[in-house]
This record gives sequence, structure tokens and C-alpha cells, in this order.
Amino acid sequence: MFTIFLFDLDGTLVPMDMEHFMNEYFQAVSCKFAHLIEPKKLIKEIFEGTMMMINNLNPRQTNKEVFWSYFAPRIGIPPEVLVPLFDEFYNNDFTNIKRITQPNPLARPMLERLIKNGYQVVIATNPVFPENAIRERLNWVEIGDLPYALVTTYENMHFCKPKIEYYEEVLSNLNARPEECLMIGNDVEEDLVARKLGIKTFLVEDWLLNAKNLPIETDYRGSFKDLAEFLKQAINC
Repeated sequence: MFTIFLFDLDGTLVPMDMEHFMNEYFQAVSCKFAHLIEPKKLIKEIFEGTMMMINNLNPRQTNKEVFWSYFAPRIGIPPEVLVPLFDEFYNNDFTNIKRITQPNPLARPMLERLIKNGYQVVIATNPVFPENAIRERLNWVEIGDLPYALVTTYENMHFCKPKIEYYEEVLSNLNARPEECLMIGNDVEEDLVARKLGIKTFLVEDWLLNAKNLPIETDYRGSFKDLAEFLKQAINC
């Protein structure tokens, strides 16, 4: 039925309240850069830089390039100074935010079973973070070491959710057809938009996000536990 499984990360594989996560993130990053940047300005410009990535449709610029072309001039500090500090933050301080998430003992057995049986597994998280930040969050639920077909990061992607171009780029990178894929996520806007390309979707409802109160149109839905059972039956093992 499916040969490729696309998994959202935050609120799907990693159980978390996104609002709580973002509050903790901004507090932590503000503390890290307080000696250089006034916290309110830092938060504002990170948010605006993120929106620049989300709204960008230029296929010649990675999300990283879009972010830094906006962020560094607004802050007034060159990327050569800021990037190593952000790397240090994600490699050290960022791990403390794990405390606001919950373990997910079902995640690793599920992904291992898929990979063992020859399926491709993609971490289809919104690529507004660098790879080290995404790998760290994978480690929070003990799945950071698995051999994924693709992990979408701000370094390797040119588009973001909920733009349909994000999913087109994922398909292109995998040389895949929509009907081969199942997109699994908890965000009605960002994850279910994949259906516009003919990708089937599974809405995970434990940490459901629907900020715009959109109508829910999905092929499958249920809890993460329901997802685990669904996938076990889908691959017949």
C-alpha cells in the first residue's frame, strides 16, 4: 500500500505542547544571547525570520539562506559571529527543553519495524530549525540514530509547511510518487495539506493543532497508539 512514511516531529513523534515548547525555547535562547541582543528584539527577529522562511517561494535559496539574509542585518551582528553561538546553544543549552516533553515508548519500535521491513522513513518536520536542533529533538524520544531516508532541515530544504512546495520538494528528493507516501502529523494546516498532492494522511490527535479551526479532511485519524496499530496492520508484521 505505502512504501514511504513521512513523520512530523513536534507533537507527533515527540509528545509536546507547542505553545509551551516555544515559550521555553524563546526563554532559553534569550538567556543565551542576552549579552549581545536585547531579548524582545531577539525574539521578534527570530519570529520574523521564521516567517520569512515559511513564506519564501524562491527555489534558489535554502531556508537557512533566507533566514540569515534577514536575521543578521536586523540584529546588526555578522553570521560569522552568530552562527557558532547558535550551534553552541543547540548542542548544549537546547537539551534542557526536553523536560517539557513526554517520552514516547511506541516511537522507536514502530520506526525500527518499518525500516527493518524495507520501508523508507522520513522525518518531515517543518524545516525552520538547523539539523543539530532537529537531531536533538529526535534524541528526546530515543530515535536520533535511525537510518532515515531524509530529515528535512533548514539547511537542505527550500520551502516550509504549509506550502505545497515543501511536499513537492520532499517527493523530488526521494524520487517518489504521492501515492507511495503516507504523511503522519498532528497539525491540520501543515500536515493535511499534503493531500492536495495525492499523499494520504494520518492525523495524530493526541496533541492536535488546528490554529485556524480548519475543516478536518484526512484519510485516517486517531491516537499515536492507534497509529502504531494501523502501521502494524498496514505492513502486515
